[in-house]
Amino acid sequence: MSADVPLRGQQPQRDASSLVWGAATVAGVAVWFLVYFQLQPVSRWLVARLALEPGTRLADAVEFFLYDTPKVLMLLTLVVFAMGVVRSFFSAERTRAVLAGKREGLGNIAAAGLGIVTPFCSCSAVPLFVGFVSAGVPLGVTFSFLIAAPMVNEVALGLLFALVGWQVAAVYLVFGLSVAIVAGWVIGRLHLEGWLEEWVRNVRANPAELPPDGMSLKDRVRAGLDAVRDIVGKVWMWIIAGIAAGAFIHGYVPQDLLASIMGRDAWWSVPAAVVLGIPMYSNAAGIIPVVEALLAKGAALGTVLAFMMSVIALSLPEMIILRKVLSLKLIIVFVGVVGTGILAVGFLFNALFS
Repeated sequence: MSADVPLRGQQPQRDASSLVWGAATVAGVAVWFLVYFQLQPVSRWLVARLALEPGTRLADAVEFFLYDTPKVLMLLTLVVFAMGVVRSFFSAERTRAVLAGKREGLGNIAAAGLGIVTPFCSCSAVPLFVGFVSAGVPLGVTFSFLIAAPMVNEVALGLLFALVGWQVAAVYLVFGLSVAIVAGWVIGRLHLEGWLEEWVRNVRANPAELPPDGMSLKDRVRAGLDAVRDIVGKVWMWIIAGIAAGAFIHGYVPQDLLASIMGRDAWWSVPAAVVLGIPMYSNAAGIIPVVEALLAKGAALGTVLAFMMSVIALSLPEMIILRKVLSLKLIIVFVGVVGTGILAVGFLFNALFS
């Protein structure tokens, strides 16, 4: 009976500790949202304090960098923390068992569908990709989300509807989701998990140390914080490098050159547009006004949409960030599979809407 006395005394103490950690977590998330929604006005304020002339290429590039750097790092931190907490309930092995095998195709569809309601640019989708991979979600399913999230969302569809009509927006939705689902499924069928970077493979293979039923709220919050320390600590430099490249391209790539190439009625215009789009970086809301300008200058619809898809699904900054997670061979496979799908969509749109 004496052994029961400390156990009775420990339970209220454990409950109180969990309550404190829970309250601190809620407060931390509230502060996160408060800061996150102030990033854009703060970045503009900082640019103004730098005495940069508004509307210049340098001012646009600096504002882009000052806004996207904390935005992407904060997204990464929040998502990785959440995935760390989730992993305390479900081990990586259980997650893989739920989504792998015969249910993988359904997982690709679900992941691509989730992308429709997540209006992230490609670099903002990378934090979610890292979280999914680290939680043991099948590689092909994570790629379906990574492709769909920036490329097919309500912002892109709404703007396309307003600019070029519901028919084009509907066809874009169907083929955009098709690219995301099929490309993710193909990558999953190739079984390239061994081409992930070693540290990611180790995270995937590392189950929760404590059984889910035996963990307190405090333990689960700590699991999330440990995930942030391990993952964010490894990728933050790559994220900053990728956003810096994106900011330079965002501010200094001329639009007239793009319009002159994509306006030519030649078979090579679609692959040329895809190749030109890869080094670019923008989200759907940022690139669709460019799409409108290109169409107004006489560029072919399929060529322009292939360019748009490559900009927001295969951007160079995204590849730079993913290099910390994926081997160069896996990045090449990803670009090849998605690029093939985008080329098919471009040629098909040119044929349908000639």
